Amino acid sequence: MENTINEQTTHQVITPEQFLEHYQGHRRLTRKVIEAFPEKEFFNYSVGGMRPFSEMVKELFAIAVPGLTEIVSENTSEFDEHRDYGTTKAEFLQKWDQDTDEINTLWKQISVERFQEVIKLFGQYEGTVLSNLQYFVDNEIHHRGQGYVYLRALDIEPPFFYDRS
Repeated sequence: MENTINEQTTHQVITPEQFLEHYQGHRRLTRKVIEAFPEKEFFNYSVGGMRPFSEMVKELFAIAVPGLTEIVSENTSEFDEHRDYGTTKAEFLQKWDQDTDEINTLWKQISVERFQEVIKLFGQYEGTVLSNLQYFVDNEIHHRGQGYVYLRALDIEPPFFYDRS
């Protein structure tokens, strides 16, 4: 059947479950990058004026669960990437794992219809739920790439970029 101007057909290319697996695959890889850092360098090392990787991870913490919580609850929250998540890499990894579980829980509460809904995340970033979720992944990839540069500069072999297991 052909579409007419008055008739709209929606085609789904990827399911919410497939998108979540894609996102969690990137999170598994980012976790490996965090693990690869020596303790001191995770918090203190930087190149070219960029932030230490721990500060980038704080930004990822500030986006994932708070953003999904806002999407699910439809209550606007303030973006805050300066919370204290601990002083050790182990504490950051523990938070990472807790957030991974929370992401899975929150994701199940987003109906497929909501993915095309326009929202203003953190009261300032307007787009569809889907475009905001895609930003979560893109931003994580961007910062993970910076982590790769740091690891290489520290003469540490980073995990393979395609290993999302």
